[in-house]
Formats: sequence, C-alpha cells, structure tokens
Amino acid sequence: QVQLVESGGGLVQPGGSLRLSCAASGFTASSNAMSWYRQAPGKERELVARITPTGDSTNYAASVKGRFAISRDNAKNTVYLQMNSLKPEDTAMYYCYVWVYYRTYWGQGTQVTVSS
Repeated sequence: QVQLVESGGGLVQPGGSLRLSCAASGFTASSNAMSWYRQAPGKERELVARITPTGDSTNYAASVKGRFAISRDNAKNTVYLQMNSLKPEDTAMYYCYVWVYYRTYWGQGTQVTVSS
C-alpha cells in the first residue's frame, strides 16, 4: 500500500525558512521521480518542484527558483523541500506526489503559512 506522509509545515514570518519532509512507503522510492505541489485557497494545485529517481536532476516553478531546493534520501525513502526566503504568496497546503504502479498518489498535505 503506497503512502506519502508530509510533515514540517507551520507558521513562519516572511523571509523565514522551513523544511518539509515526505516519507514514502509501499514502493521503492529510488525508482520513481517525486514532486512537491501546492494549493492556495481559491487557486489550482501547482507544481513546485520535481526530482528524478537518483536525484541528479531537479525542476522548479519559476516562482520558487533560487529560493526552494528539493532533495531526497533514498536510503530513508524520504523527499525534502527546503524553503528559504519565504513570502506571503508561498502560503498554501503543500503536497507530496508520485506516479507509481500506473496511478497517482498524493499525501495528505502539510500547511505552510507565511505571515507577520
């Protein structure tokens, strides 16, 4: 049974940092690309960052490039999202995503709120 469990969200002031974690189980994470998405109230879910199975390549949304960094530890079946220089517009529910066994899986999400 595939499970993705996010953690690390919270309330942070503008300019602050957070690190999100996504613990994966039920499949071999090292064989699959994994992604972080986010969804703000009233907006569509959007791709934030993606990382290849070995971690040798990453992609970012233009709005977070240079501020966020996605990484993975395949020994721990965990993907991370380091978020620096956070802005109020980064406020959203952040979700972990994987395509495996011919279907999509999402975590339950972790809330990030950037506010003074």
